[in-house]
Amino acid sequence: MQKYESMIVISTKQEEDVIKGLVEKFKSLIEENGTLVSVDEWGKKRLAYPINDENDGYYVLYNYECNADFPAELDRVLRITDGVLRSLIIKK
Repeated sequence: MQKYESMIVISTKQEEDVIKGLVEKFKSLIEENGTLVSVDEWGKKRLAYPINDENDGYYVLYNYECNADFPAELDRVLRITDGVLRSLIIKK
C-alpha cells in the first residue's frame, strides 16, 4: 500500500447536490479500492486562469492509501466524468 493525494476541481456550474454527489462518488470509489485517510473540501475558490469559460471551481483534496494500479483507474474515471474541470494525483 502506497500513499497518494488527489486534488479534484469540480465545475461550479453544476447544482450543489451534483457537486456533493461527485464528492461522494470519488470518496466511495477510493474506499472500495484502498483506505481513505482524509477528505478536505476546500469549497468554491477562484481559478488561477479560466477553464472552459469558468472562473471558479469547487476544490476537494483526498488523501488515501492504495495499491499502485488504482491511481491509473481513478485518473481514467476522473477524465470521463462530466463536471470535473481538472484533477491531479500525486504519490507521496
